[in-house]
Amino acid sequence: AQANLAQAVFQAHRAWARRTFAVSRSSPHAAMAPKAAKGKEGDAKKAGKVAKAVKGAVTRKAKKTRTNVHFFRPKTLIKKRDPKYPLRSVEARARKDKYRIIQCPVTTESAMKKIEEINTLVFLVDIRATKLNIKDAVKQMYDVKCAKVNTLIRPDGKKKAYVHLTQDYDALDVANRIGII
Repeated sequence: AQANLAQAVFQAHRAWARRTFAVSRSSPHAAMAPKAAKGKEGDAKKAGKVAKAVKGAVTRKAKKTRTNVHFFRPKTLIKKRDPKYPLRSVEARARKDKYRIIQCPVTTESAMKKIEEINTLVFLVDIRATKLNIKDAVKQMYDVKCAKVNTLIRPDGKKKAYVHLTQDYDALDVANRIGII
């Protein structure tokens, strides 16, 4: 029963197709419109182009043989940065200036003893300050030359610096100028 139904549908479709295409073939509207006659100049130009193409040798671009499995992007033009405005609007301030490095002199008895006996000044300094930073800061602030700087970090977390002065300078005079003594 199903096979008969399928065969009937197929035959109906075939009949419809015959009717439709038979009408369209015989339809006067189905025929193509005749092409408009072109001028002889247009034909001559076209023929000249074709002749030129035929005469010219056909060249094929040789395929590049790759000898390496790795592919590197070709080097292209790299321009230097030319920003329209600065990255930061304000210049960065130096975080370790001489006043930030040297916080205060130490005025304990042992520090006084060092000033008098071994020509050494004792300061509390910034925890991030290096020995070179301390040396430069002392030179700028007190106009003295350091021979050597020893540092230690106290148990309370502060850094202490022992600044040994050269023999040309007296630690006692510098301490008087600062106002320790």
